[in-house]
Amino acid sequence: MPQQDPASPLVSVVVVNYRGADDTITCLRALAEHDYPNLEVICVDNASGGDDVARIREAAPDVRLVTSSANRGFAGGCNLGAREANGTVLALLNNDARPAPGWVDAAVTTLRAEPTVGAVASKVLDWEGTGTDFVDAGLTWFGMGYKRHAGGPIADVPRGEHEVAKDVLFATGSAMFVRSSVFAELGGFDERFFMFYEDVDLGWRLNLRGWRVRYVPESLTYHRHHATMSEVDSPDSGRETFLLERNALAALYKNASDETLARALPAALALTVRRATARGELDPAKLDLEHGTGPAETAAVPVPRSTLAGVLAIDRFVEQLPSLAESRATEQAARVRTDADLLPLLRNALEPAYPLPDYLAAHDILVEAFGIERAFGTRRKVLVLTGDAITERMAGPAIRAWNIAEVLSGEHDVRLVTVNPLAEPPPAPFPVSAARRRDLREPIGWADVVILQGHVLEMAPALQSEYAHKVVVCDLYDPMHLELLEQTKDVPDDRRAADLEGVTRVLDAQLQRGDFFLCASERQRHLWLGHLAATGRLTPRLYDADPTTQSLLSVVPFGLSARPPERTGAGLRSSLGLSESDRVVLWAGGVYSWFDPLTLVRAVERLSTRHDDARLVFLGMKHPNPEVTDMDIGAQTMRLSDSLGLTDKHVFFNEQWVPYDDRQNWLLDAHCGVTTHFEHIETTFAFRTRVLDYLWAGLPIITTDGDAFADLVRRERLGVVVPAEDTDALADALEKCLYDTEFADGCRERIAAVAERYTWPNVLDPLVRFVRDPRPAADRLAGAADLTAEPPLNRAQKLRRDAALVKEYLADGGPTELARRAAGRVRKVVRTRTGRD
Repeated sequence: MPQQDPASPLVSVVVVNYRGADDTITCLRALAEHDYPNLEVICVDNASGGDDVARIREAAPDVRLVTSSANRGFAGGCNLGAREANGTVLALLNNDARPAPGWVDAAVTTLRAEPTVGAVASKVLDWEGTGTDFVDAGLTWFGMGYKRHAGGPIADVPRGEHEVAKDVLFATGSAMFVRSSVFAELGGFDERFFMFYEDVDLGWRLNLRGWRVRYVPESLTYHRHHATMSEVDSPDSGRETFLLERNALAALYKNASDETLARALPAALALTVRRATARGELDPAKLDLEHGTGPAETAAVPVPRSTLAGVLAIDRFVEQLPSLAESRATEQAARVRTDADLLPLLRNALEPAYPLPDYLAAHDILVEAFGIERAFGTRRKVLVLTGDAITERMAGPAIRAWNIAEVLSGEHDVRLVTVNPLAEPPPAPFPVSAARRRDLREPIGWADVVILQGHVLEMAPALQSEYAHKVVVCDLYDPMHLELLEQTKDVPDDRRAADLEGVTRVLDAQLQRGDFFLCASERQRHLWLGHLAATGRLTPRLYDADPTTQSLLSVVPFGLSARPPERTGAGLRSSLGLSESDRVVLWAGGVYSWFDPLTLVRAVERLSTRHDDARLVFLGMKHPNPEVTDMDIGAQTMRLSDSLGLTDKHVFFNEQWVPYDDRQNWLLDAHCGVTTHFEHIETTFAFRTRVLDYLWAGLPIITTDGDAFADLVRRERLGVVVPAEDTDALADALEKCLYDTEFADGCRERIAAVAERYTWPNVLDPLVRFVRDPRPAADRLAGAADLTAEPPLNRAQKLRRDAALVKEYLADGGPTELARRAAGRVRKVVRTRTGRD
């Protein structure tokens, strides 16, 4: 056996023997010559009796031989070997198989390169290498896993089907690899299966929990199919059929969702009976009075063992139901993937699998009668949680949550839930409701994917406890901690520091819990990548899964409606008494501490001396969410306008919030849109959501430099970018957008092209794609563990290390530094031992 290499993961190969010493010895000798540098081989004898143990021990003295007191089947034998294994990777190999060179290395390379791969399926050919054994997996709707293309020449299989790596539902137990930590997390093989479909069940469970099973054609083995089975059974005994039938029902019962099982299980039971009668060619009308009323017959009816196997399989399945129900509860509680997610891995779930005419007729009847096609296309359940008020007058967070729900509802069952007591939503194509903290458990339990904003996570502790496995998307488009720095300037210092600490803690919790994150711009992406790194979330496992981190953190800007604005009622002119000839610049959002409306009012005052028809309109001064306190900047703005004599002449304040579905009427009455802000860190990472309304309505944009939208306006020439707090530059920009017709028309033409990129269906594309195939982040997969670890130092190495440290400390600070370091080491040892005690 090759010398061990600590840089490579230790792989423990488990081979189970049952009265097959000749094949087992051939397999073990092949493993002894294998080319992987860090291998241990464990052979489990399943109470073979005879001289199998003695022969194996003599032929393979370097192999660890584990003897079982009873025949535990393939499933139990593998589990016993796994418990004896030291490796971080388990390789399960049939005793009638032999590995090709590179078998282990190819699988380990995949496991190391792809942290979300929990198991590797080897390519398996027949003993001569010309026939197909395993190159792909399939599963019927009634629970029977099968090896696609098996039994035919490999030359007849399309090259793309067997020479290209791909995700599969399961790996064949004859040659597969699985992370030891993951195998332990799932409890190994289900020993109730004894043999057959235990590998199907394991792969199904792996996929349901978010792990991937990867077929790797370079990991090649050769297999004498059923060599062991032929030693202990015969084709006409019915024993293999019994196990296949019973175990298919068990796998279906454990792993299908409630909705799927309600349709599939009754049909699967009926189909099991029809398979049994069709195999035995029994006359189904044998006991039917309608087909004959002659003398009563009481003689026994011969029943072939192949028929009896199906009937007894149902009986034993019923007997196992109490224990299977416990396992089902465990699997359903832990699943993060839906049946619809796994549907592509089933390959052809509606395939009948048996070419018997009577059986095929029953298959078609049952598929139709029980709606099996509908059961295997179940829509995913998505919960969108917001803390903002959902009414006709919605602010940014609620608008964003609403549109996320609307776009996703085209493909999935979506609920929009707010934890704000104010929920009076307009009509929606999805359910909308309000919930208190104690009410969130039910919708969270219902959901397959939870999308949340702001402070909502702290109100949903279930996502950190019994639903810690749920896939969570955190929407980080609003950098709350940076806003708070501006928002709380007038708050006492100690309260301000405490508030900032609290908000940062909320964000840290999201960054630790989330599986996928949304931000509003590339600038924000840099901010949140730094925050993820600072919280320790950018682990090697996450990096190895995706060095770009795009699959973890995607840019999803605020969006705008895909439908162009159409007038549906009165706008700002009739509401505020403006004439049709007035030139209007619109401030489309709220007035918050981080904005600079004061410079804007002064610029309007200067512009009014040149253009008497210039008007500035603030769309909404009163935030629709009652939990958002009024900020002093709004009052300052109104006082300044009053003092300059501008109010209701050149500057107009709409005291209330314009209803969301009415905002287009106000936008269509304007000539350009404006947003101004101070120069600070909040500006750097902000995304001014209501500026998108300007794009939607085709309004030239005037904005202060320093944020993501300023970059867009400058790059795409959508308006004018001005320096912060520059009254003259702002007045000139207003004049250019309001009165330079050629310039404004050019801006509108360019805005039309840019606006299309910012429609909600387009900006939400990364989220749509994630929700189509949602998985836990690589570092949150249950059972994830390191494959390699630095070996502990031996005594000589420790002495050399300590001597080098002594030399270093003496050189740095002499005996005083050495004494200080030594005292620190003693205190650390004492603390460690005290804590352990």
